[in-house]
Amino acid sequence: MSDLQYPDDLRYTADHEWVRVDAGIARIGITSYAQQALGDVVYVSLPEVGDTVVAGGACGEVESTKSVSDVFAPLAGEVVAVNGALDATPEIVNSDPYGEGWMFELTIAEPGAVADLLDAAAYQAQLD
Repeated sequence: MSDLQYPDDLRYTADHEWVRVDAGIARIGITSYAQQALGDVVYVSLPEVGDTVVAGGACGEVESTKSVSDVFAPLAGEVVAVNGALDATPEIVNSDPYGEGWMFELTIAEPGAVADLLDAAAYQAQLD
């Protein structure tokens, strides 16, 4: 598992989502641990722009050759962008989970909630 990376500039959830915050917008995806556990991703279902999501609520699915897993919203807010590239090439989630494999962006309803998410060290500790 040493090949898996967890960038220090991100926040994480126990459900294996990552969050990158920039100017009040949270970009969200799944961690390298999650994509490896899933195996080859073949389909991604995401919320739609304009949807309101609640922290901890299921808002999408990732389907792989092994299973189907829910994607949970790490924060409450309104979806302002989705990664349309995943419709045609869902395998980007496997090859670049923290870059081109991002899933959706939302405005953060409660900016203070970001501090409640795990940092990279805490996320890795709960994996062990």
